[in-house]
Amino acid sequence: MLNSIFYAILVTSLATFLPRFLGVVSSQRIREDSKLFKWFNCLAYATLAALITRTIIFPVGALTDASYLSRIFVVIFSIIVFLFSKKNYVFPTIFSAILMAIINNYL
Repeated sequence: MLNSIFYAILVTSLATFLPRFLGVVSSQRIREDSKLFKWFNCLAYATLAALITRTIIFPVGALTDASYLSRIFVVIFSIIVFLFSKKNYVFPTIFSAILMAIINNYL
């Protein structure tokens, strides 16, 4: 049992820290204007868009009680806050949580 726990911690640590270490080592040679960097940037934005879409269409947990209209409303207004806050991620995140709580509890 003790060996299994040790191996589980070892494997998960390697899976977590090895990619980070390789990223740090290779970051010195990657230019921000390279095609590979732009591709990874697009991949990250596509993943984020997919997660947001999944949250709206197939919610989990407390969001299952919220209607589609309220979820879409919160996302649209969060995007507006994002654009007006000079593309800051903190403000729309806080705004969306507060707005969703207000819509679900009081409206």
